[in-house]
Amino acid sequence: MPLQGMGRLMAVLCLTLGFGSTAVSAQPEDAAGRVKAVAGSAVIVRAGTASPARVGALVYESDILRTGTDGQLAVMLRDETRLSLGPGSDVTLGAFMFAPADGRLSLVLRIARGALSYISGRIAALMPDAVRLETPTSVIGVRGTHALIHVEAP
Repeated sequence: MPLQGMGRLMAVLCLTLGFGSTAVSAQPEDAAGRVKAVAGSAVIVRAGTASPARVGALVYESDILRTGTDGQLAVMLRDETRLSLGPGSDVTLGAFMFAPADGRLSLVLRIARGALSYISGRIAALMPDAVRLETPTSVIGVRGTHALIHVEAP
């Protein structure tokens, strides 16, 4: 799919999957975020075990977010970062630290394949250098508020 078409798909995904609200409900402090919407097949892989992604499921550092060929997944992190994965995507939450009072901020996303729409949250606003989006061939530093990344599987 051409990048322009992918951009439209991801914009529709963000809107359809309920990103109208920026409020993140209360969650354990060690959780990085929460699944906001799921369509089709999607799983969260934690410590080698895949579990179906369900609305409200907690997401932790080191989790792998994976969608099937018919899947879409929307996640909001504790700092209000918004992630939307398109079909056939594989994204690892490589690092997540959100302790602004202590100056400890970090977000690393590793996109192995598929499409990811990233809308920055408070980590990027407070410390842009603390955010990295990694693909198999590049590392992207965040200097804006929205990025659309599409990685072809090798």
